Amino acid sequence: MSIAPDSTLMFAEAAESAVVITRQRSANRAVVDALVTRLRAAPPRAVATCARGSSDHAATFAKYLIETMIGVPVSSAAPSVSSVYHAAAQLDDTLLLAISQSGRSPDLLSMVEAGKAGGAYLAAMVNDATSPLAALADASLPLHAGAEKSVAATKSYIASLAAIVGLVAAWAEDSALSAALDEAPALLTRSWQADWSPLVDGLAGARGLYVIGRGLGLGVAQEAALKFKETCGLHAEAFSAAEVRHGPMALIGPDFPVLVFRQDDETAPGIDDLVREALGQGGAVYCAGGDISGAVTLPTVDAAPAIQPMLQIQSFYRAVNALSVRRGFDPDSPPHLRKVTETV
Repeated sequence: MSIAPDSTLMFAEAAESAVVITRQRSANRAVVDALVTRLRAAPPRAVATCARGSSDHAATFAKYLIETMIGVPVSSAAPSVSSVYHAAAQLDDTLLLAISQSGRSPDLLSMVEAGKAGGAYLAAMVNDATSPLAALADASLPLHAGAEKSVAATKSYIASLAAIVGLVAAWAEDSALSAALDEAPALLTRSWQADWSPLVDGLAGARGLYVIGRGLGLGVAQEAALKFKETCGLHAEAFSAAEVRHGPMALIGPDFPVLVFRQDDETAPGIDDLVREALGQGGAVYCAGGDISGAVTLPTVDAAPAIQPMLQIQSFYRAVNALSVRRGFDPDSPPHLRKVTETV
């Protein structure tokens, strides 16, 4: 029995993103202000992120936003260092930023416990405010995404991006970015209506592709590649526009398409050059943002560069849900996957 794309849980939950961000902005003002007050009083020498899956892709976004706006180095903490190798962590004067939908994965909990024991200050962006992760946190920033029953994370990922933007805007005292985030719910609603059907049609029979971004766009490229794999049975690899030229570029051609996420910031010229190069190799290029002759332009909503990734991934979620159904999958129940992945 065929599934209608607009009948899936993934479709319904992703469509809630605008409401989620409105709720989060209202509910979290006090906790964000308190965390920022602490960060200014005791500035961290570094930030370490701890996350898995879609949440780790949000952490990639956090790295670029924090490093470009705050100037504090950000690295990813590997949970297995604690959960498998049982190594101690030395994280004095470090902000440990944990991001999770469930807040229950054993390896993530092991890492944050080790981090706190090693001197880190733990801030947790977690959807389940009753989770063990939330209980461990020195500062808990609930995502307020509500129940997410589809295995494929959507609104919780966008909620993570919004929480990161909100924290960094307050930390940097950037009123323009804060105002842009206040406008995000209306822009998300418009992004949900964007017609990305050319991407669905173009990838219906595809066997693999690259998903490319750079800087603030790399995290959503990673997220899109994961969604292609888990909901569509389509192998996709995410690359930075800078890294794809170091060997992977050789695969791009008539039978190997590319999806590009482009923001209107300093990375845009390099992204445009890459798109032209990929087109020169005969590859089909689908580009979110920008308008390069020969590429398939996927419509996007204008916004501040730091907001554009969440708007683009919102449009993508609707498209990949439709692509999943087109390819004969149920996006709510990917094979061999569960909602809470209890990695050790």
